[in-house]
Amino acid sequence: MDIVTQGLAGAVLAQSFSKNNETRIAMVVGFLAGLLADIDALFTQSEVDPLLQLDFHRHFTHSIFFIPFGGLLAAALMWPVVKKHLSFRRLLLFTIVGYATSGVIDACTSYGTSLLWPLSDQRISWNIISILDPLFSMALVAAIAFAAVKRTPRYAAFGLCFAISYLLVGFSQHERVEAMAMALAESRGHTVERIEIKPTMGNLILWRSIYEADGYFYMDAIRAGLPGEEKQYAGESVKRFELSDLPEIIEDSVLAEDIKRFEFFSHGYISLFPGERPILGDTRYSMLPTSVQPIWGIELNLADQQGHTPFNQFHDSSDLTRQTFIDMLLGEDIRIVKEGAKPESQVMADSPEKQI
Repeated sequence: MDIVTQGLAGAVLAQSFSKNNETRIAMVVGFLAGLLADIDALFTQSEVDPLLQLDFHRHFTHSIFFIPFGGLLAAALMWPVVKKHLSFRRLLLFTIVGYATSGVIDACTSYGTSLLWPLSDQRISWNIISILDPLFSMALVAAIAFAAVKRTPRYAAFGLCFAISYLLVGFSQHERVEAMAMALAESRGHTVERIEIKPTMGNLILWRSIYEADGYFYMDAIRAGLPGEEKQYAGESVKRFELSDLPEIIEDSVLAEDIKRFEFFSHGYISLFPGERPILGDTRYSMLPTSVQPIWGIELNLADQQGHTPFNQFHDSSDLTRQTFIDMLLGEDIRIVKEGAKPESQVMADSPEKQI
């Protein structure tokens, strides 16, 4: 989830535990505590090793086992400022519940969160809400504002109930779309080896399906409107990357290790786009849900395999792409336009979750 919404979730949860005279300070404390888990972003940027951010962003600071420590750290930082208004015990309550939202709500998105570290390094992503969802965020803003103005946690509780209900709708939509995607694959005679279903930006209506069958990834867009108003848009396909596709790779090189790190981050959903400097793209994400063109990937310098690979973004923000997305979202009949065979590198990417 984007960092602001993460803070909003912390604020609404803290207010839900507050008393009438604490709603305003709980709002501020919960908001700031909800932001604290993303402090890891300050320490994962490296000009020498661009993939460091993939290894450690949303890592141990987002683990459910780190919540008491994160809450205590937040309380210690805020105590000198709020000690005239709150007891440390009440402050700690607000910081812990505010901080607790970070990992859990991030796991609801598609980016991946080390929610169970150190028991597991698996990056958990339930894929039930987009990184950025205006309706979800605005509802939290309204609940927080009413609770602060009216000085009653009742409105925050309403906001919390809405948030939980919205996430449950996202879960229901996810299961519904997955069933449709599996039926579509079966109609093609494909045996699905694995599948991921992801909401597209800012909504729970249009979803991206990507499944693997016989060494290829197949992308489709599925619009899950009201019952009877569902629509499917058949997309493109691309071969799954194997190390054998690039026999030039030296097994114990830095480049080979970077490929393994990127493959772990991408859950193995990577494809090769040939060129003078081949690109490995994370095929889970694209500007269009039907497209194989990734929005980020790593650039392979086969001539210098002892240096770390650049991590680049490849955004297509053309009018055609935007209009095609809107048409799909509205359920319009469109002609899927095939994109180029290889994405063009842009500037080095920021934290990938900002690009989803």
